[in-house]
Amino acid sequence: MFERLFPRRKAKAPPLPQPNAQLALGALLVRVAFADRQYRASEVGQIDRILAATFGLKPLEAAKLRATCEALERDAPGTPEFARILRDEVPYTDRRALAQAMWSVALADGERDADEEVMLENIEEALGLSADDIADARKTALNDD
Repeated sequence: MFERLFPRRKAKAPPLPQPNAQLALGALLVRVAFADRQYRASEVGQIDRILAATFGLKPLEAAKLRATCEALERDAPGTPEFARILRDEVPYTDRRALAQAMWSVALADGERDADEEVMLENIEEALGLSADDIADARKTALNDD
């Protein structure tokens, strides 16, 4: 009875942090994984491993970062804005490595998906990678598969 008289209000979610290179990378990795409308445990694990290795995080820290990136990916700017942050803050050679990491997320579930590949191509172009580097990243990823 009291619930009807005094309904509980949902607590407001804390505001999302301003994207930086770390959050932008995580959000783009999540975006690649979601591109096929399936978010599998293998993709989540791969994202966590990439975040841990890239930023020197412990597994729990990487998982927390990924959770923040998931929220950011849902509610924040589009791919071009995230890519701009990475273009501004990450050297070109490291952006090429990021493309490889994104491919590893897309292929983590053991399946190739056209939507994921289109998303990857859009991100790679937005990162300012050359056509040759995009082709190399794709070729390397598919040969490792």
